[in-house]
Amino acid sequence: MSETFADGPLAGLVVIEMGTLIAGPFCGQILGDFGAEVIKIEDPRVGDPMRQWGRSLPKGLSPWWPVIGRNKKSLGMDLRTSEGQAIARTLIEGADVVVENFRPGAMEKWGLGYEALSAANPGLVMARVSGFGQTGPYSQRAGYGLIGEAMGGLRHVTGEPDRPPARAGISIGDSLAAMHAVMGVMMALHAKDRTGRGQVVDAALYESVLAVMENLITEYDLTGYVRERSGSVLPGIAPSNAYPCAGGELILIGGNGDTVYARLTEAMGRPDLKTDSRFVNHAARGRHQAELDTIIAAWTGEQTLPDLLRLLGEKGVPSSRVYRAPDMLDDPQFVAREAIVETDHPVFGKLKMQNAFPRLSATPGRVRWPGPELGQHTDEVLRERAGLSPADVAALRKKGVI
Repeated sequence: MSETFADGPLAGLVVIEMGTLIAGPFCGQILGDFGAEVIKIEDPRVGDPMRQWGRSLPKGLSPWWPVIGRNKKSLGMDLRTSEGQAIARTLIEGADVVVENFRPGAMEKWGLGYEALSAANPGLVMARVSGFGQTGPYSQRAGYGLIGEAMGGLRHVTGEPDRPPARAGISIGDSLAAMHAVMGVMMALHAKDRTGRGQVVDAALYESVLAVMENLITEYDLTGYVRERSGSVLPGIAPSNAYPCAGGELILIGGNGDTVYARLTEAMGRPDLKTDSRFVNHAARGRHQAELDTIIAAWTGEQTLPDLLRLLGEKGVPSSRVYRAPDMLDDPQFVAREAIVETDHPVFGKLKMQNAFPRLSATPGRVRWPGPELGQHTDEVLRERAGLSPADVAALRKKGVI
């Protein structure tokens, strides 16, 4: 299994990843997917908690770690020791990017704040991912993804109107923060090409969620309207919902555009719905959304999901099953584009996971290897990147630093 990626778009970029769980490590995963050499510094005793998170498999391993740890080199080293901090500084002197998601102040406590690091490496880009950002009255608060989702406005609008706010089913707040950190790193590296100097990328969880909340703030500012939970619909956008099929399955149909709605009425054998005054245009359909959904649900409920998908596909009406993992593995679109790939794992054997996205035509990303064993690359990194001898490495290991 090759551990080089010379043709990746980020080939030659050296990233030091310091942090745990999702927000920082997912940023590192994306950079690694596209060719960066990502060196992950982990606690030498237990490693990143992601190694155990989720549904536990044989030997206490998590199916989450092979994904979020993929394409990285693992250096097991204690950053709470002076020796570990000194080695980290040496590694960072030769790096392009540092990614960390500790509580603000932790890096400074270890002598690894940006001022100290950039003094030796002026071109360094440092991505700092935290709950509330590096400044402000909340900066020292603990901030997991769910808190960022709540503060950024996502939780309040997610779920059914007669129930408490729901979660998305994934750690979307953490992932959004990671993606914003990646965007910031790319922007900062572009600026470095012009100025020769690096900078700090300050990615806050709540701001990363806020960034995708569409016109939520502006709508309130202009009209006083507070967006509320609306279940599986967007108020005023119809038809666009999940509808029952014969056999209990669901089909998603997006037919809210005028021309698409006209094609939907033809597929239903109900051309009268096209000219019905209640549904004649977008605004009218929005006002009579519940009535229209009831009519469509009665029609879909009499047919099977495969028959509906085939018919609506022929008519050019956007529709889909509600995909689960087994549906994805069996779907020809996923197969044709290799959206899911297989890699080798030392314990699990053949292992499937999502590919690297987005797709680049000339220099695509790819999965080179799954999440490594804890400390798998410690000796290699210390020898090649920190310039330590085998005797130095042995001494550090004896002291428990690595």
